[in-house]
Amino acid sequence: MNLVTVLPGEILPQEYFDVRYEVLRKPLGSPRGSELLTDDDKAIHAYISIDTKIVAVGRIALIAGDGSVKDPVGSNCPAFEPLSTSTASGLRPAVQVRQMGTLPEFQGKGFAAKVLTALEETAKKNWNAHTGWLQARITAIPFYEKCGWTAYGEDYDVNKVGPHRSMWKKL
Repeated sequence: MNLVTVLPGEILPQEYFDVRYEVLRKPLGSPRGSELLTDDDKAIHAYISIDTKIVAVGRIALIAGDGSVKDPVGSNCPAFEPLSTSTASGLRPAVQVRQMGTLPEFQGKGFAAKVLTALEETAKKNWNAHTGWLQARITAIPFYEKCGWTAYGEDYDVNKVGPHRSMWKKL
């Protein structure tokens, strides 16, 4: 097993994006290319490979505003309300985890937790990140809770993706 962390501006292998597509976009019927985000070059990425096969991926990026995003598949992710208030200064720098995925045959082996920890640690080191935020698919909430994340607010539906809930973590 090899854990790789890729800093902003560094080149990612195509297979990294292939895994994102296979796990996160293809099951939704989304077209090829929807796995690419416009700010991928500004994000920190991490992945695990076994031999030469990438099996788990994820990314984390600085949040400039309130964390609301328009996704390439046409879904809208709502704001992280605590980042919208005047008291948000203690929460920043804030980062957002997105695009976490593990190939089905490698799930349940701890690879996603290793990717998530690498993202959190690298964001703290490189950006002095204070808090992390994410919009979790409902089925992924137990995973994130095991990794120290806390769900808050009500469930909501992300168009074309399904039910989600916001989560956060003090880093």
